[in-house]
Amino acid sequence: MDLRRYAHVLCIALPLSWGGCRVAIAAAPDAGAATVFAPWRETAHRGSDDLLSAGLGIDALRSPTAPRFANPARPTAEEARRRAIWSSWRGIADLTPGGGFGDVYGHLQAVPGREFSAYARVPGATHPHRVLVQVPDRFDAARRCLVVAASSGSRGIHGAIAVAGRWGLAHGCAVAYTDKGAGSDYYDLDARMGVQADGTPAADGELAFVPIAPATTHGIAFKHAHSGDNPEADWGRHLQQAMQFGLQALDRAYPDAAPFTAATTRVLGVGVSNGGGAVLRAAEIEDSGFDAMVAGEPNISVGGAPPLYDLVTQAALLMPCALLALEDLPPPPMHAAARHDGARRCAALASAREVQGDDTAAQALSARQQLADAGLGDDALRAGAFASGLDMWRAIAVTYASAYGRHVAGAHPCGYGFTAVGPDGAPGPATAEARARWWSEGSGIPPGSGVVLVDGIAGAAGDPLPGLQCLRALGRDDGADARRVRAGMAEAVAGVPQRSVPIVVIHGVDDGLVPITLTSDRYVARARDAGAQIAYWRVNKAQHFDTLLAAPDYRARYVPLLPYMFAALDQVWAHLEDPAHGLPRDALVQPTPRAGNPLQRGQLAIPTAPVRAGR
Repeated sequence: MDLRRYAHVLCIALPLSWGGCRVAIAAAPDAGAATVFAPWRETAHRGSDDLLSAGLGIDALRSPTAPRFANPARPTAEEARRRAIWSSWRGIADLTPGGGFGDVYGHLQAVPGREFSAYARVPGATHPHRVLVQVPDRFDAARRCLVVAASSGSRGIHGAIAVAGRWGLAHGCAVAYTDKGAGSDYYDLDARMGVQADGTPAADGELAFVPIAPATTHGIAFKHAHSGDNPEADWGRHLQQAMQFGLQALDRAYPDAAPFTAATTRVLGVGVSNGGGAVLRAAEIEDSGFDAMVAGEPNISVGGAPPLYDLVTQAALLMPCALLALEDLPPPPMHAAARHDGARRCAALASAREVQGDDTAAQALSARQQLADAGLGDDALRAGAFASGLDMWRAIAVTYASAYGRHVAGAHPCGYGFTAVGPDGAPGPATAEARARWWSEGSGIPPGSGVVLVDGIAGAAGDPLPGLQCLRALGRDDGADARRVRAGMAEAVAGVPQRSVPIVVIHGVDDGLVPITLTSDRYVARARDAGAQIAYWRVNKAQHFDTLLAAPDYRARYVPLLPYMFAALDQVWAHLEDPAHGLPRDALVQPTPRAGNPLQRGQLAIPTAPVRAGR
């Protein structure tokens, strides 16, 4: 019997061992049983610290140098949090001077207040997800509001701070976050060390993730790939539990004004990428307690559409070759080494009959056409070229195959694993200094932060093709492993939203990671057929990652997406305050990238909402 499955019972029976557990009665109707939030932690952030930037301010967030740990192997909880917030901002927002943040949209004023954090668990899950609530000192219990967000990608608990934290705290709202069952709680299988609730490494205690794996398994495990829980299937419930935790945190913060409920508190859901997908999944839940939702570039699986896993495995396989057929690629440039690697991939694909053509040029055209047929046109290919250069497609495919198939560490059906590397790039045991950085800097899907992907079937020659073909077959063939993976995909298919919840969906037309044609276009059409209140902003000249706009060639091509997220939240908020302000309307946005000049608000062409005549 796995005692982790009965942690909620242990929490009630042995509260002292959990640091004071609390059985939390749902503040709004839940899709499952009452949720246990444990262990409760409360910290204050004032003076030289704050909720929004951990006291760093815009200049320190712009710095490529991470906030230091006094002892690189043993950071304090405060140091780990500060670096996690620094990393979360830099992974999501374009903070470069002239990029518009702080001048045209957003701001980064210090926000003093308190944080409450705990673990939560959806019914049936083996492992918990993190929840965290930021309560600003300026919160007005008489005008109570709560913004709820899920981290983008597979990021850690602060992964939505640049979106939800920036907007919500500025409006005096409490902000609740969830890592939605993923996050940067890496576990060293050799040292038997993980991450505590406060973000510091440890061998025991209240660890956020302890994988179930044979004692002979080596390397690094992380929650998204190795929990055995298929977290994507529960994204909506993760978000709703974050809302419930937020309301209970407000009960603790303001006991004289309790109880805080969804009926007496304005609740907005917001997220981008995977976080946007979580927002849309939560919108399916009847009487969820949310008043409105804003989803940016959502990774959302729509029934009847090809699964994104199929596109990801195809891109991992074909894109290095296909990019040779494109001109005018943004950096990283197709330098000699990349072109050489791409030519080798074309030749290997031709030998395996994955592409057609007698020479590299013809083979590249064949690969390019296959990706176009799958939903990655030339503009999306250009925007997604960096993902190929960083081996992101393969890493994403490995992680999601493991999650969909509910495979634990050491059991990947295609033989993949993850290991630590030293400064020289050679695999080996993780150092204490490396483990100390994982929670703060890890993206939730290695490679990165000193953890790399290991291809167990590449052979002595290091040929990636067999592994890539194996990953692709998991989404298409009929073996036992493939059936497990496809069953996991089916669990993650979205339903339709409730008609009572207004929704705004925002997506960049040039998105090269989560193509608009496979996700938002299809989701919005289906939601409308079901009678949903939904507005759709399609933004030309926008791709998936605002942070890439720090590169000159990217900011000459693209505009940031965050301004549209903030504008949509402003318009929804205005409508909830006064229905005379209409909800956002559909728009095909035609902005102008800033190139080498400072961004001006007029270049963004942000849509406006209707206002009732006479106002």
